[in-house]
Amino acid sequence: MNKKGSSITRVLDILEAISTAKHPPTPLDLAVELDIPKPSIHRLLQTLESQGFVKYDAYGGYVIGDRTYKLLISSWEQEPRKMERMAILQKLSDQIGETCGIAILNDNQMLYTDRVQTNWPLQVYLPVGSTVPLWCTSSGKLFLSFLAVERQKKILELLPICSLTKNTIVESHLLAQNLKQIFEQQLGTDDEEFIAGMVACSVPILKDDAIIACLYTHAPTIRKSLQDLLNFEPLLRQAAQDLEQLINIK
Repeated sequence: MNKKGSSITRVLDILEAISTAKHPPTPLDLAVELDIPKPSIHRLLQTLESQGFVKYDAYGGYVIGDRTYKLLISSWEQEPRKMERMAILQKLSDQIGETCGIAILNDNQMLYTDRVQTNWPLQVYLPVGSTVPLWCTSSGKLFLSFLAVERQKKILELLPICSLTKNTIVESHLLAQNLKQIFEQQLGTDDEEFIAGMVACSVPILKDDAIIACLYTHAPTIRKSLQDLLNFEPLLRQAAQDLEQLINIK
C-alpha cells in the first residue's frame, strides 16, 4: 500500500489483511505486508482494538473482533445471494430429510448463520445466531482440523474442554487423533458428543483452499444414526461446491 494512503484506507487494508490471513498476523507482519510504518500500524491497531474491531489473540497475532463479526453477519444476512444460499440449503434439507445449515467461526465458538429446518415434530432447537463449542461439534472440529498442528495444540490447551455427554472426547491425544482423521477426510462428525440423542456431520466451504464456513446437517438419533447422515456425504459436498461458486462470483 502507498505510504501516503489515508488513515481510513489504511484501517480498511488492516481489517482486510487480518480477516483474510490464514494465521493471526503480528503488527510487524501487517507493517511489512501493507507498507505502513511500525509506529502507525501500532497506533491504528490500538484504535481498532479499543473500538472492538480487532483483538489480540493469545499467540501474538491479531484476529477480527466482535464488531467486525457483527458487520460480517449483517452483510451475510443482507447480501444479494442469501436467497440462492437458502435455496441450496432447502434442496439439501429436502433430500436428507433433516435440518441443514451453515456455521462460521466466531471467537472460540461456531456461529450458525443460515439454517433450513425440517418439518419433523421432533427438532433440535439451534436457531440462527446460536453458538456452539468447537471441541464437540462437527463444524467446530472441522474448523479445528484445518489449523496448523502447533496452533491447534495450543488452542486445545486453552479451550474449556469438558464432557457434555458420555461421548464427548476430552482426552487431548484422542481429540487430536480425531481431528487428524477429520482433516484427512474433510468431514466433521459429532456422534452424540455435543447433545445426547443428536448426531451431525459437516463438510467445509472453501475459498482459495482455506475453510471459511461449514455446511452441516444434524438429526435426532431416534430418526437417523450418524452413519445414516454420512450416507448423504455426496449431497453435502455438492451443496458445498454450489455455495463456494456463489462466494466466488464477483
